[in-house]
Amino acid sequence: MFRRSRLAVFSALVAAVLTASCGPPIDLKAVLDVVDVSSGWFDAGIVAGQNKLVPSATFRLRKKPDANISSVSLNVGFLFSGTTEHADDVYVQSVPFEGSETKPITVRTQWGYTGEPPQTRAEMLKNSHFRDMEVQIFAKQSSSQWIELKRVPVTRQLLTQ
Repeated sequence: MFRRSRLAVFSALVAAVLTASCGPPIDLKAVLDVVDVSSGWFDAGIVAGQNKLVPSATFRLRKKPDANISSVSLNVGFLFSGTTEHADDVYVQSVPFEGSETKPITVRTQWGYTGEPPQTRAEMLKNSHFRDMEVQIFAKQSSSQWIELKRVPVTRQLLTQ
């Protein structure tokens, strides 16, 4: 008898989980907006005796009022402008919403440009070998596919915070 009760409870829990996870998929592109975007080149300090700059992007996600989303995962790609050549990707496992927006999300790569001192970081941004970059922001919820939300240029400005 006790075994049947546990089996019934377990079956009910499995059914509830399957029902909740089998709801209609959400079109993230339609219900999410990338807002308050800023970007630039973060001063990562001196690494192995060289000045280092890494691309950085900060943004918020805003959901439509009727969107039933509590969090999303992000994959943020940093690629060279006008190409499909990726320098680096950053995965953010869970970004929660507080009301209709997320807190500001700052994403930086480990990859970056280095320059020998006495070249200043500002001079590095003007170097003829410097290549501009773009940030490609993808999102997904649970087991859905990655959806590109926005692609923005990384501004050629020095960031210290």
